[in-house]
Amino acid sequence: MAALHAGGNTSASGDGEASPPPTAGCRRGGWITTPFIIASVAGLTLAGGGWLNNLIVFLIQEFSIKSINAAQINNVVCGCSNFFPVLAAILADSFLGCFSVIWISSIISLLFLFRPIKNPIRYFVCSFGSRLHGARQPRFTLTTFGANQFNRLKHQTTYFNLYFFTLYVSSFISATGIVYVEDNLSWAWGYGICIAANLMGLAVFLAGSRFYYHDKLQESPFTSLARVVVACVRKRNAEISSESADYYYGDADGGKGAVEEAPTESFRILNRAALKTEGDVLPNGSISKLWKLCTVQQVEDLKSLIRILPLWSSSILLSTPIGIQGSLTVLQALTTNRHLGHRFQIPAGSMMVFSLISTAMSLTLFDHFLWPMWKRVAGKNPTSLQQIGVGHVFNITSMAVSAIVESKKAAAATSHHLRGVPMSVLWLVPQLLGVAYYLSTAVVDFVRRVTEWLPDDIDGRVDNVYWLLVVIGVSTMVIILVFKL
Repeated sequence: MAALHAGGNTSASGDGEASPPPTAGCRRGGWITTPFIIASVAGLTLAGGGWLNNLIVFLIQEFSIKSINAAQINNVVCGCSNFFPVLAAILADSFLGCFSVIWISSIISLLFLFRPIKNPIRYFVCSFGSRLHGARQPRFTLTTFGANQFNRLKHQTTYFNLYFFTLYVSSFISATGIVYVEDNLSWAWGYGICIAANLMGLAVFLAGSRFYYHDKLQESPFTSLARVVVACVRKRNAEISSESADYYYGDADGGKGAVEEAPTESFRILNRAALKTEGDVLPNGSISKLWKLCTVQQVEDLKSLIRILPLWSSSILLSTPIGIQGSLTVLQALTTNRHLGHRFQIPAGSMMVFSLISTAMSLTLFDHFLWPMWKRVAGKNPTSLQQIGVGHVFNITSMAVSAIVESKKAAAATSHHLRGVPMSVLWLVPQLLGVAYYLSTAVVDFVRRVTEWLPDDIDGRVDNVYWLLVVIGVSTMVIILVFKL
């Protein structure tokens, strides 16, 4: 059994130092935990994807919600489900720990899967709230929790490969198998499978509890950043010093990992947070009031975050088109010919599975062909920013393809005087080359208010919406290049 734990029993803490290993008699951590964690990832991904992938169709069929409104709700759900893991990370780091956050979130996501509420308002408030809380939180927290079972980078890398392989396979199954059951058998059967998968994931995760290694709770990085801002405001009248001795670096002896140099001059106003004043430091070298004095390292961390804000904010608009594309593609699929052969019909909610396939294919394409070719031509590997830029170029191209396909689809509908279009749904596949959900709700709502491109059904000028997204992407890309140069 000891061999099973040779993978490592320690964890990387927030400051980058390895946590002390458990005692020799404590069988925690290592590869013995991996089957439990990976099985949990599979079950929770199946459960979350089973209802999220087919949400638009469910809203249209069960609640008779108009198409564009259903797409709007879907965008809100996707946006919130991507935001909630941030709150879960804070709870896991500082209050409850990863283990508790995972099992609590799994139970919450399970509660309202048993019987969908027929009243729309009650359904949205109760069911969506519970599912949003649990749809992505356990899976993302499981990523960190699983990696913390190892202390060697090699073993962590192997775990991540296994984790993401399981995540993609489970996502594929949920987007095809479960969605097909919901469309062709009943929603009850589909939700029943989701319940079983959720229960399986939760049960397996709890079954391995005696083997897990648990990190000690630590201060959330968000709390640290907030302390810098508060301390800076409280010392707004203090004179900023240029002497390194006037700033606080940690313990009296310098502290492990303490910064020895004076704060940088950029965003100099924040240096006040680390400026020592009378009564700030106790005789033993610790801080007397946590919200009045911070270390230089904490100040520099906030400065680093501020420096990347322009890049982060520009990526929001560049990623917006993909979020909108995901919801509009489902609506487009509902009005096309989805038959393959005489009997099989592709569920509209399964269209985004082509994004999973294209993502897996693009990873191989980029790693084995595009980046090596880049290195041969440029003489060096592409930087992270250049790789991001290439991805956004594909993003913009995808929107242009979407606009062209929609134009052809609208023309076909007009010529045949039909609401549905005798056009294969496979024409929508080339545009599905990315995944993101950012600001999509705001853009769709804006377009509906100031144009006639998106009426309550999908018979409007969706091609114009896609061309607008192309313009947004190109404009933002130009802005990034201008500021970069």
